Amino acid sequence: MPSGPRGTMDPEDELGEMGSAMVDIEVTGTTVTVHVRGTHRLLALCERVRFDLSEIVAIAPAEVDLRPPWVRAPGTFLPGVIAAGIFRGKGRKEFWDTRFDGRGVRIELRGTEFTRVVVDVDDPDDVRRVLAHAAAA
Repeated sequence: MPSGPRGTMDPEDELGEMGSAMVDIEVTGTTVTVHVRGTHRLLALCERVRFDLSEIVAIAPAEVDLRPPWVRAPGTFLPGVIAAGIFRGKGRKEFWDTRFDGRGVRIELRGTEFTRVVVDVDDPDDVRRVLAHAAAA
């Protein structure tokens, strides 16, 4: 059973995660690191994704009807329920870890391994504000 500074288990969370976020986003210098939490490491088959602030093209809310490219390699996808892992399409490589519930952030990238990162976070507005401010500096 998970424990830690974020509090007690959310009884509504069928995956045994605390809170709504499946990742933590850390900005160190010019590097952004997306740390995948708990059981989502298994679902996404990934522990972290890194990119430079200069590679951010856009930061926006992840639309709940947005879907990943069709080739999952590797990861988990249940339509309308969860997308976790690496997804590929024509000229695209994206990292997703979202439940399509409106708490996602979409980060468009250029010049890095990934073309897009879509992840659920505790406070999407705060994450967008912090990344936009750090990228502008």
